[in-house]
Amino acid sequence: MRPGGRLTVVPTPIGNLEDITLRALRALREADIIACEDTRTSSVLLKRYNIPRKPLAALHLHNERDQTERLLSDLRDGKKIAVISDAGTPGVSDPGYLLLRDATDAGLETDVLPGPSALLPALLLSGLPPEPFLFYGFPPEKPGARKKLFASLALAPCTAVFYIAPHKAGRQVSELHELLGDRQAAIVREISKIYQEVIKGSLSDIASRLEKGVKGEMVLVVAPYPDAPTDGKESEEGETWREEAERLLNEGLSVKTIAIEISQRRNAPKNAVKEFLLSLKSV
Repeated sequence: MRPGGRLTVVPTPIGNLEDITLRALRALREADIIACEDTRTSSVLLKRYNIPRKPLAALHLHNERDQTERLLSDLRDGKKIAVISDAGTPGVSDPGYLLLRDATDAGLETDVLPGPSALLPALLLSGLPPEPFLFYGFPPEKPGARKKLFASLALAPCTAVFYIAPHKAGRQVSELHELLGDRQAAIVREISKIYQEVIKGSLSDIASRLEKGVKGEMVLVVAPYPDAPTDGKESEEGETWREEAERLLNEGLSVKTIAIEISQRRNAPKNAVKEFLLSLKSV
């Protein structure tokens, strides 16, 4: 390691202020500088645990690149810096990753403490298979990129987990329903807070519930592609659904007709069948 300070990523409570570790509190007390997403929000936590007053450096999405350079300079000067976000673990759908990456690349001392995150509680509270799972953070803002991502999950054998904004939840759950079919899912909101709630059901059921409006921090958990049949599983005739779809296409059936037939008999998502057939036609 090069001589210098120490960077510590410190998870903070996502709701209940009691959800903080003794190591996290010690790291905050020992820090020379605390880099935080919103200094006003962080001040509430620091006051609650009597953390001595010290310089607070705002580190958010709009200044992350410039602030990273300043904080790296402080680390090289021997400063101890703790990084926190408004809630949860910095760097996971929150600022902090760039600073951690650059400090590590520069050979400076770094550490990440274990602690609160909405991801794992939501995954387990959903009741859906926890292994394997894929975490995607917030879905892309651009509709095309978002739908492309959602469509890629059509045959994924993993539970999918998203952070999701309340004012976008209804629309995005409806998009998933359109692209994946009516598989099981769960919205887990306000984790560790008074109004914690788990909304379980099919994607269509959840979309209907969200039409009435919903508030709070939310995590969306979506079931994997059904085990029966799994991708590549053979039928009694010895064909996978892809082979059957290609055969029907060669026999002259339309993409729409094949997609409906395969989805009904093989439980394959219609959009996944369509994408496969269109890829064949483009070759």
